[in-house]
Amino acid sequence: MIANQGSVVGIDVGCSPTRRSSAICRLDWSASGVSWDIARFRAVEPEREHVIAQVAGGRQIIAAAFDGPIRRSFDIIGRYRTAERMLTRRLRPLIGKPGQSSAPIGKLLNAHANDCVRHLVACCDVQDARHAVAIDQKSLVEAFPSSFLGLMIDDPTHLAARRGDRSDTFFQHLAATGGFHALMECLLPGRKPALDPNAITNHDDRAAFVCALTALCVVASQFVAVGDHDGWIILPPREFIRSPQWDLLALNAKDEPPGSLHEAAD
Repeated sequence: MIANQGSVVGIDVGCSPTRRSSAICRLDWSASGVSWDIARFRAVEPEREHVIAQVAGGRQIIAAAFDGPIRRSFDIIGRYRTAERMLTRRLRPLIGKPGQSSAPIGKLLNAHANDCVRHLVACCDVQDARHAVAIDQKSLVEAFPSSFLGLMIDDPTHLAARRGDRSDTFFQHLAATGGFHALMECLLPGRKPALDPNAITNHDDRAAFVCALTALCVVASQFVAVGDHDGWIILPPREFIRSPQWDLLALNAKDEPPGSLHEAAD
């Protein structure tokens, strides 16, 4: 059972030192309600460190999810990972794909994700991990919002999403059709959201919110994960992944070493 009250954090990791293309979302719940607080920042110090501390500092955070490549030891990965292949092969025409950790931008994002992890752990009390695919003693996990959202949509191709607006298109669809409310009700039964996901209109704010939901899935022990020793990407609970996408994930898993597709359930 999930705690009666608590907080999780989601961070959309950006690389720009001039544009506030990174965001942090702290999602809080009580016995009766759910709320969230979001702030944007540039990928430059001390601004990044200060904003993370303003939103999460001094708090107990049960889990945190980062939209950027991370693995145990938090070093630069530098190769194409199982987690990325699992969400690309066969699924790309439906939901797009994660960037490759072997590419220059992937290595840069990896470095910035590691910096965000370091700042968060330094400013707040992140609780110990209790899930089976943990990469650290602390509950620090990797998210990928576009794939997370696309797996929850019956037929993503009908939305005519393009590379530049895919995650926003998916977000708007799920917000309009009640997908986020259904997920929160599953993870936090009986709580009433104080805010409406439809009101989140900024691209980076949306990504941070989905990262926070990813962390919440881990806290509730209701999630699917893909990956291996090079890192695990956390996905929605099995019941929220549409059958066609699940079938493709299962096929992809047959092309990888055993255990690359993990399903957790409370």
